[in-house]
Amino acid sequence: MSQKLETTYNPKEIESKLYEKWCENKYFHAEVDRSRKPFTTVMPPPNITGKLHMGHALDNTLQDILIRYKRMQGYNALWVPGTDHAAISTEVKVTNQLKEEGIDKKELGREKFLERTWQWKEEYAGTIEDQLKKLGVSCDWDRERFTMDEGCSKAVEEVFIKLYEEGYIYRGSRIINWCPVCKTSLSDAEVEHEEQDGDFWHIKYPIVGSDACLEIATTRPETMLGDTAIAVHPDDERYKDLVGKKAILPLVNREIPIVADYYVDKEFGTGAVKITPAHDPNDFEVGKRHNLPEINVMNDDATINENGGKYAGMERYEARKVMVKDLEEQGYLVKVVPHSHNVGTHDRCHTTVEPMVKQQWFVRMEELAKPAIEAVKNGDLKFVPERFDKIYLHWLENIRDWCISRQIWWGHRIPAYYCDECGDIVVSCDVPEKCPKCGCTHFTQDEDTLDTWFSSALWPFSTLGWPEKTEDLDYFYPTDVLVTGYDIIFFWVIRMVFSGYAHTGKTPFHTVFIHGLVRDSQGRKMSKSLGNGIDPLEIIEQYGADALRMTLITGNAPGNDMRFYNERVEASRNFANKVWNASRFIMMNIEDKEITEPADFKLRPADRWIMSKCNNLVKDVTENMDKYELGIALSKIYDFMWDEFCDWYIEIAKYRIYHVEEDQKSANDAMWTLREVLKKSLKLLHPYMPFVSEEIYGKLVPEEESLMMSEWPKYDEKWNYPIAENIVEHYKEIIRGIRNVRAKMNVPNSRKVTAYLVCEDQKLCTGLEYLRNSAQSMAFVNDLIIQHDKAGIAEDAVSIVVPDATVYLPLEELIDLEQEIERLSKEEARLEKEIARASGMLNNERFVSKAPEAKVQEERDKLETYKQMMEQVKERLAGLKAK
Repeated sequence: MSQKLETTYNPKEIESKLYEKWCENKYFHAEVDRSRKPFTTVMPPPNITGKLHMGHALDNTLQDILIRYKRMQGYNALWVPGTDHAAISTEVKVTNQLKEEGIDKKELGREKFLERTWQWKEEYAGTIEDQLKKLGVSCDWDRERFTMDEGCSKAVEEVFIKLYEEGYIYRGSRIINWCPVCKTSLSDAEVEHEEQDGDFWHIKYPIVGSDACLEIATTRPETMLGDTAIAVHPDDERYKDLVGKKAILPLVNREIPIVADYYVDKEFGTGAVKITPAHDPNDFEVGKRHNLPEINVMNDDATINENGGKYAGMERYEARKVMVKDLEEQGYLVKVVPHSHNVGTHDRCHTTVEPMVKQQWFVRMEELAKPAIEAVKNGDLKFVPERFDKIYLHWLENIRDWCISRQIWWGHRIPAYYCDECGDIVVSCDVPEKCPKCGCTHFTQDEDTLDTWFSSALWPFSTLGWPEKTEDLDYFYPTDVLVTGYDIIFFWVIRMVFSGYAHTGKTPFHTVFIHGLVRDSQGRKMSKSLGNGIDPLEIIEQYGADALRMTLITGNAPGNDMRFYNERVEASRNFANKVWNASRFIMMNIEDKEITEPADFKLRPADRWIMSKCNNLVKDVTENMDKYELGIALSKIYDFMWDEFCDWYIEIAKYRIYHVEEDQKSANDAMWTLREVLKKSLKLLHPYMPFVSEEIYGKLVPEEESLMMSEWPKYDEKWNYPIAENIVEHYKEIIRGIRNVRAKMNVPNSRKVTAYLVCEDQKLCTGLEYLRNSAQSMAFVNDLIIQHDKAGIAEDAVSIVVPDATVYLPLEELIDLEQEIERLSKEEARLEKEIARASGMLNNERFVSKAPEAKVQEERDKLETYKQMMEQVKERLAGLKAK
């Protein structure tokens, strides 16, 4: 027997209570069960650098919707949660925290610093877990992982050693991205390119042995201190005679060769470019082809080093100013041209990165990328939406070797040891006993740590026990779907895919479900600098988790950004209140009543209509969710529950419920239908709004353990009633028509009228007879009289034309004569314009010959309808004016 709901819906009171119940009963937990099909997803691990933001809320809400949906469908659903150590970002946070305490990181030492960072991790990982629980996520907390826990660390060591032994990992001196503030190398994926205003400095390089000069243009004049050549295109006729000769490097007075290389774009700038192999990735490749020296002119903090002569010690931009001044004074500066260009910045601290040649650890990517490319091409891996596979493929097909070493302390330390005697490298999980080359027993471990993405690339399988051959890995892997934002496709998705193939022989997931960013109401990206970030917890505190979740999904299309408005959250809360109040009304009326399933539904069109609509909703929502169209599915649930169920069916059913003594069977049928439709609706709503749906369902169906563990509804052909749908849709048109007339004529609700419905369709009339009584309260009429002709209807009655029928409202019961004449006159003028517009289009030969036939027919149908309506309006006007 159902129980009562509180008068008002209070999310604060029910959300924490329900979440505790779910956790206590282990509803989120999944174990290997060979009798059931698994469905697995892994949470993109949030960084332990602070609180969750609105993007995390969206990402985890989408995952929770999918996992709750699959759980209700009977899958053995596993969602693995966890957090990421976020190496560079966390190190910066802890370093700044120490600075505030007056403690220098280097003086503290590596071990003590790591102790402080682990303390940071414990605090912030706990905070993130609490925030996710507030959001209502149903992940398996018993399986929570951290990218530096023992199991994940073992996986990282295994992969590093394996790739090193197979020749994929090597240590070499190559051009890398260097952050002068964080003082570490960066991978290409960690560099953001942003448009910045700058200049092109045009500089003359004298040709040795002549009075001629080569003019080059550069956006970074400070790097010319490291120039080792000038390059021109081999087919550029202007410079063919200069190839093989030498130029003098201004300010430094060093002779450098002029080389020919196809890298040069002869149409861009002057067609001659300075080559600085130590400070530009393209120049680095040119330098390798021509055996050019690599002269690094910068220190790690981006000050000029000893190779910079008189500019040594200057900060790079300070040196630029002084050098430009010197070039001008010495007559080498030709001109300065304003130029807007892309500049690489560190995605964490937003410092302009400096390309530098350094000894680093790299992963050879060409071979590793091939299976990941093939996975998309052969269909083993698909993106939703499909357009994102182009970004994925573009990045992989143009991938360069991955710089994986970082000059920081927090992270997985590289398992490489250098022999103190001969310098030989030994890669091992533990300190080697002796050097295989010279026999020395003293080693020093590499100081660097691994790129954060090196460990998170293993996340889908390391979290399931790899490299051990666990039962979890065998059963739950590969995972089914990865939900993530488009901004980390190349950071993370690509690396997981090639790592999955390299270490398990399989794609780590079959589908990548891409979502967009959450932007503010003006469409701007949320950021600290703009001060436009919105704390998800503050929204939850004010409106409840369900309202936030619904807002994030409403109108959300895969891959597209969304705008966040507080007004939308209020609308979501209003929907929760609407569902609550409707449910409360239903429960109050079925309380203490023995309700049985109707033996025969044939005589109740409204019951058949709502059951049919609900049945079709189940079909549509299931199809949408299987296609990851979660926003579309929610929109359909919302429209059905608010409009069809609450605003129409409940109102139709009220007469039968309130007049139970007149027809107990009719009342029973209405109450059974109300309960059944509410149960199915709550099930469909549950993945989106788990708290309010669970609370209502628990009171509505107390004999069931939990809504989240109940069975997902299935489409059933037996509940398909197109005839009943047609009857009720006509009824709705009738009610809307009467309401509209009353509103236009300002007829107060207290003024009841008799409505006459003239309809020649016998089946329609019979069906509408069952809805007559409901019309009394829904359209404020004394009665709805249904007949086949106009017999007995006053000549001055107001007419309302609806499909297949006409409604007449006696004028004397509604309004005064003058108001109705004025209303009809306006309608006549409107119809004249519509007839003229439609006639004009149909008389236009170009429209008729070129427009699609369906469009032309549509206009013909409209014109015919307008003419019929005009005849009725003119007839009514003539009748009223004759009075």
